[in-house]
Order: sequence, then structure tokens, then C-alpha cells
Amino acid sequence: MTLETFPLLTVMTFLPLVGALFVMLIKGSDDTRVRNNAVNVGAFISFCVFGLSLVMLFNFDTETSDFQFVENVIWFEALNLTYHMGVDGISVFFVVLAALLTPICILLCKQSVTSRTREYVVALLILETLMIGTFCALDGILFYIFFEGVLIPMFILIGVWGGPKRVYAAFKFFLFTLLGSVLMLIALIYMFVAYGTTDIPTMMFDPLAGDIQFWLFLAFFASFAVKMPMWPVHTWLPDAHVEAPTGGSVILAGVLLKMGGYGFLRFSIPMFPEATELFAPMIFWLSVIAIIYTSLIALVQTDMKKMIAYSSVAHMGYVTLGIFTATTNGVEGAIFQMISHGLISAALFICVGVIYDRMHTREIKRYGGIVKNMPKYATLFMIFMLGSVGLPGTSGFVGEILALMGAFQADTVIGTLAASGLVLGATYMLWLYRQVVFGPVENKDAAAMNDVNGMEKFALIPLAAMVIWLGVQPNFVLDRIGPSVENLLNNYYTAISLPTDELARMGR
Repeated sequence: MTLETFPLLTVMTFLPLVGALFVMLIKGSDDTRVRNNAVNVGAFISFCVFGLSLVMLFNFDTETSDFQFVENVIWFEALNLTYHMGVDGISVFFVVLAALLTPICILLCKQSVTSRTREYVVALLILETLMIGTFCALDGILFYIFFEGVLIPMFILIGVWGGPKRVYAAFKFFLFTLLGSVLMLIALIYMFVAYGTTDIPTMMFDPLAGDIQFWLFLAFFASFAVKMPMWPVHTWLPDAHVEAPTGGSVILAGVLLKMGGYGFLRFSIPMFPEATELFAPMIFWLSVIAIIYTSLIALVQTDMKKMIAYSSVAHMGYVTLGIFTATTNGVEGAIFQMISHGLISAALFICVGVIYDRMHTREIKRYGGIVKNMPKYATLFMIFMLGSVGLPGTSGFVGEILALMGAFQADTVIGTLAASGLVLGATYMLWLYRQVVFGPVENKDAAAMNDVNGMEKFALIPLAAMVIWLGVQPNFVLDRIGPSVENLLNNYYTAISLPTDELARMGR
């Protein structure tokens, strides 16, 4: 069997689900042994998935914009629904990102999760299946099942292993996301009636008439805007992050937030090009407000997790801004920013988790001067902090500068206002680092904390290396996403140049 005939995406998608079944079967009277076996089996399975994702990445053809590793079989013949899977330059790195962060979270839970560890690992493995499936699905209904399915294990992770207000945060996350997604389901049903299929490539290259695009765009926008999250529907995110366990925050910031941006690229721009052009100015202003407003809120936070959560909203503002400029620089910058933010934000939440496990508090004022007793931690934290503020030589710089270039191409005023967010971002992140690492030593417990252990180094050092490597060698990503972005924009500009009556003549 060759790679062309091997169902690579199906194996990657459902292998974690098989692993979850094996973990559930682990029994024993010794809780410690059951806990260790569950983590070991979960980590082994998720590392296998990561290995397969690397096989996919390094066999990815950088010369074509076509979907690759495609699997397409009839799923429900009566309704013409298909099990259609494939990846292109827009989705391939998100699959790798999900496959990378899951084993890291599973390994870290050995020291951060003290109760019901087996169930925790099962939830993470099920979540991995749903995340990878979301980025690989090429059928609208299949996409919706995976896209909505992630709510359940994440709801459980927050609600069971979260902080004191975990139930409130879990329900708020669930209800916000579910409400927007109901509208997307209604839109998908309408599109099924119009097309006779929910095949995503078919719908991408054959947009409906302009009038109905307006309503369909808003229905999908409601779902993807909450998932990003965009201002003003972002309020669930800080609560979810603060209450979530470290692994939940890592997956939430590293992968789940990217599903909204991916949805805009896979559905909104190619399927509703005229509506995209119409709503782009509104989204520019929402993005700028998100960048400036949430950065100002981050400046006054006293909880490290909440500060990083608000910074994520600001960074996602650059993503939506770049996507809807509909320029090569803007869209490539948005995709690169999502990949970079997936690495950096995940690492920052791990860094918070490292010191939280030792002190059991996230209050910034409780720390200070830890560079003396945790120099390795201080160095790693510095790399991720500088990546977050967009220092040249880190991955954060590449995504933000490309998104801003696209913004200036589209609207100089918007680009200028968005650029101010870089100054605000640097302000709160540098302040956080100064207080925690170099601040006055007012707590003897903080001064006595041990430096990062072997497991924490294993999680943080590869992420730090990738942040620096992608900052120095961005073409590794840009070469792979370039053809798909070019094809997306070519089809977009072709569609908006067609008059409405010609679209109607085409039967749409």
C-alpha cells in the first residue's frame, strides 16, 4: 500500500478515538498505576498521530492548490452526503498543530491533574479526533459534526477539572458557541437544498446569488465570530481560560480559537464573496476595536491567565483583519499568525501552569524575582513573551507584519489604528514579565520554587525552538500556504467581478 492509497487522514482522525477506548479499559486497584498507564497509553497514541501528521506535512506538494490526501466515499446516499476528507495549504498546519499540542497536554497532566486522570486523558483524545476532523472535513455536514463536537469534551474539561467557577465558565462557553452554530446549521440546510449537496469544494467554486449571500454570510459569521472570538462576543473566553485546567487552556488557545479563522477562509470568502466584500469594512472596525480595547483591558489585569486570554482576543483581531483585507499579504499573514499564536499562546499558558502548580495562585503580585531561582524558566518565558509582542526573529513578527501590510493596502486608517495594538501588546507583556521575573521578592515561597523539571522542559523547549525557527525561516510555512491562498483570492476576485444578473443566469 502506497501513501496515495493509504487513508492517512482517516487514521489520523480516528486513531485517538481508538486510543481513548483503550484508556477507558485500563483498570486496577492501584490508582497511581492506573494513572500512569492512562497517561502513557494516551501519550503513545497521540505521538503516533503527530508522527503521521509529519508524514503528511513532508509529503505535501507545495506546487499545487488542490486538496491532497483526499478520501471521498458515499456516506448517506439518499441525501447525497459524502465522507469527504482532504487538506490544502490552508488547513495542513492546523492539523499538525492539533497533533503537536495534544501529547504535550497529556504528558503535563501527570503532574497537574491529581484526580480522574484516566477520564482526563480520554477527553483529550476525543477532543483530538474532533479537532483534526474539523480541519480535514470537505463535506459541510461532516464539518459541522466535528466543529460542534469539540464543545462536548472541552465543556467536560472545564466543568470537571476547572477552577472554583468552572461550572459557570463551562456553561457560558457552551451556550455562546452553540447559539452561533445553530444559525450555521440552518444555513447549511439551505445550501443543501440549493446545491443538492454539502460538498465543500463544489460550493466553494459555485457561489450563490448575491442577495442570499447576505443572510448566509451572517449565519456563518455568527458561529465563526464567537469561536474566534471577535469583539463583542469574546466575553466567554477570559472566563473559560481562567477556570480551565492547563491542558484545557493550551488546547483552547492553541487550536480551538483557530477554527473560527479557518471557517472564514473555508466558507465565508469562497462561498459568499459579494457578502464578504460588503461586510469587510464592518469587520475591519470590529477587529481594530478588539485589538485596542482588549489590549487596554489586559493592561489592568492582575491574573496572569486572564491577561493572556485578553491578549489572545487582540491577536485574533489581527487574524480577522488580515483575512478580510482579501490581499495576499493579509491572508497569508492571518494564517501565519494563527499558527504562530497557536504555539506562543499554548506555551504561555504552560508557563503559567508551571508556576501555578508550585504556588497555586495566578496573582501577579504574588510572584517576583524568580529569575534567581528559576533561570531556565525565565529564559523560556522570555522567548514566548517576545514572540507574543512580535519581536523580529520570532514567529509572532512575521504574522503580524504581513497582516498589517495587508491592512495598509486595504485602508491606511485601519492599518494605523491596528499598528497601535503592537505598542499596547508590548506594554502589558513586558510589564507582566518584569513583575514576575525581575520584580521585588515579596513572597518567600516564590523565591523557593524549583526550576522547570524534565517534563516541563520537554513541553516548552520544542515550542520555543519552533517560535524562533519560524521567525527565521517563515518560508517553510509561506511556501506551503501560498498556492492555496492565491487560488482562494483569484476565485474571490473573479466572483465579485461578475454582475448579479450573470450569477442568476448561471442558476445561482
